[in-house]
Amino acid sequence: MDTKEHFKFSTGVIAYPILFVLTIWLVFWFEVRFGVNFSKYGVYPQTLKGLRGVVFSPFIHGDIQHIYHNTVPLFVLSTALFYFYRPIAWKVLFFGILISGFLTWCIGRPSYHIGASGLIYVLVSFTFFKGVFAKHYRLIALSLVVVFLYGSMIWYAIPSEEGISWEGHLSGLITGLLFAFFFRSEIAKPKKYAWERDDFNEDDDPFLKHFDENGNFIETFEPEEEQEQPSINYTYKKHSEND
Repeated sequence: MDTKEHFKFSTGVIAYPILFVLTIWLVFWFEVRFGVNFSKYGVYPQTLKGLRGVVFSPFIHGDIQHIYHNTVPLFVLSTALFYFYRPIAWKVLFFGILISGFLTWCIGRPSYHIGASGLIYVLVSFTFFKGVFAKHYRLIALSLVVVFLYGSMIWYAIPSEEGISWEGHLSGLITGLLFAFFFRSEIAKPKKYAWERDDFNEDDDPFLKHFDENGNFIETFEPEEEQEQPSINYTYKKHSEND
């Protein structure tokens, strides 16, 4: 697949993340405006009813601080996803929500787990590990940026504070790592020069023709064209006796 198909700006690079962020804010506004609480639609581990949270939980947040802290990283990371990994962006988002949510359902404490933080951890993990595995300079640079901005989030994937779903965060990290291994053939490949290709023939390279099989430089001299010798013509003028 052509590298240009990945690193190409389009309307969707910005529009899709904005739409996703607006959706979670619209849900939050609806809760506040009409005095309802959707927390019961979150992931509740090891219960059949709690499985519905696998789909709904990323759109539900407990308070303004919760949704605010998730909005910026969700927008930044999903924008990077659609720009650098556009062919697989929707797969990462869709299956990231499902798999991380299901893992949370499997290992979580008996409580409602809500918020888009699980998906954020999927994006952080996937973006970092995929850039390292791909060995593409742009993707590696993206990985370093992600580590710089969100590297400290790793501490929230272990039991640290009460009220934080570290199980959802850990599930997101695991899911992103699995995706980094799974999505191998559909990412940008580093550019290969002619001599790195399998079908490269040294005899066709004009530069390598100047070296022998041992790498020694072959001195070649082209015969110089014979140059026409310049001629000098002298004009004599005979002086008369009257001069």
